[in-house]
Amino acid sequence: MINEINFDWHRGERTGIAEAVLCSHKSKSQVIEIVARAQKKNQSLLLTRLSVEIAECLQQTYQNIDWHLLSATAFVDNGIKSPVDSDCIIVTAGTSDVPVAEEARRTLLFNGLKVTVLHDCGVAGLWRLTDQLPVLSKAPVIIAVAGMEGALFSVLAGLVPGLVIAVPGSTGYGVSEGGHVALNSALSACAPGVVVVNIDNGFGAACAMLKLLSQRQLLEDC
Repeated sequence: MINEINFDWHRGERTGIAEAVLCSHKSKSQVIEIVARAQKKNQSLLLTRLSVEIAECLQQTYQNIDWHLLSATAFVDNGIKSPVDSDCIIVTAGTSDVPVAEEARRTLLFNGLKVTVLHDCGVAGLWRLTDQLPVLSKAPVIIAVAGMEGALFSVLAGLVPGLVIAVPGSTGYGVSEGGHVALNSALSACAPGVVVVNIDNGFGAACAMLKLLSQRQLLEDC
């Protein structure tokens, strides 16, 4: 038994978003113990940044582990609610940004929201983005993932009415390596309506979208 684990099982009731487990920097035994506790309480759980080794071990032990390699996420499925379709969108600048976008998509899916993902819409070929404007313009919230210089954030926000949640990607090289140029670009975007999460933080972007949509629904119900 690992005494330092202290779950916040009521987080979903309190905040609208259930507790998730960041698996990076946790040992294999710690993750296994966490999942065992969730199973004992019949609780569903989202695991992020999950290694292949631990994911395979969990799948060998339990039948209800929904593991997704590209996003490095897994669901402990003890009754996850069926997702509803949404007009919100996730858009990526390039194929290298897909894993981060998939982390966001899977986080939304775990929390009951199914969204469209548009890939390879970077501004180096501006037509790739403008071709999608009829769809993007209908989205109340858009998660945009971009590395390198992060130009997508400002360009997109200047074209659509919806809120843009910028996720700077760590993809890049030279001065763009590590995502700090994209982060600075997102923070200094001249187009209004851009909010920013941490580098590669698809999970955080998804949670921001969920909270925004929750408040939007509350306003519509007033």
